Amino acid sequence: SMGKTFVRRVLSGVHGTPKQVIVLSRDEAKQHEMRMDYLHKRVATDEVIYRNFNNVLAFRIGDVRSYSDVCAAVKDVDIVINAAALKQVPTCEYFPHQAILTNCMGAANIVRAIEENGYPVETVVGISTDKACKPINVMGMTKSVQERIFTAANISIPKTRFICVRYGNVLASRGSVIPLFISQVNNGGPVTVTVPDMTRFLISLDEAVDTVMAAIKDADPGDTFIPVAPSATVINIAKALIGDRDIDIQITGIRPGEKMHEVLISEEEAHHCSRKGNYYAIRSMLPELTNGKGFDHDLLKGEYSSGDDVLSLDETVELLKRHHLTVEDARLSATGELLR
Repeated sequence: SMGKTFVRRVLSGVHGTPKQVIVLSRDEAKQHEMRMDYLHKRVATDEVIYRNFNNVLAFRIGDVRSYSDVCAAVKDVDIVINAAALKQVPTCEYFPHQAILTNCMGAANIVRAIEENGYPVETVVGISTDKACKPINVMGMTKSVQERIFTAANISIPKTRFICVRYGNVLASRGSVIPLFISQVNNGGPVTVTVPDMTRFLISLDEAVDTVMAAIKDADPGDTFIPVAPSATVINIAKALIGDRDIDIQITGIRPGEKMHEVLISEEEAHHCSRKGNYYAIRSMLPELTNGKGFDHDLLKGEYSSGDDVLSLDETVELLKRHHLTVEDARLSATGELLR
């Protein structure tokens, strides 16, 4: 989801026109779907995006787990965005070895490819998650290790800047709660809520891309960028989508490895954190990367949690409307009447 939004943003030319954008993934069906999406919507799509789609975008079938595939993809590039991940918490709990191969070894392959071959990559951005902070599940543990793999790479490959971004639940991303709730509402319910008081940070896909762009622009080597984001309870998200419909809410209980509240910055990390615009920057703990730079010690008194400042039901409704994520918006989008 983030990858598709990122590619569209880059193809728009708002950050300049790249010579080439390479998409590496092992899913040929999603690559074909993405290609057809641009072709079939070219009349309604910005002309600049469509022109850049034809001239700039390149698809490669390969796997981040494969060292040779990674080498072939990154050898001539300036910026690498690593969005490859196994991200479903229960799946990673049942198949932890698979999570390690993608989330950890994939990152290690990127570092190894650049170091062993001397590729002149300027910046590598690792896409991380709130679950990497104080991890209690396999998905978070592997993402936390990915962050450390990239941070440490700044020492062994000083000519390349390795940075990360970390954010919480992305509104309407593939596999997230909002598409599930909308589907359940459209089917007449019930809407299944794990725990009513569970909270989640909420950012849009565009805001996730904004975070990546901000990190590319302003992050120092080893930094992890965190967006300042609103949060809501899961029950209010469900109620906001149900509206005045006569649909039941069913409480199912917490799933294996889930947290009640998302934490984007731990209490320990708050001590080496700075503010950069609309973002927090967690500085590396490695002394070689701090270069004597000071931290904003009064910035955070403790951890940055989704349970700290929660939107009301009315505010949650307004947030979903603002991002066109209501049930009505989903129906319009399905009929092609709502242009994203």
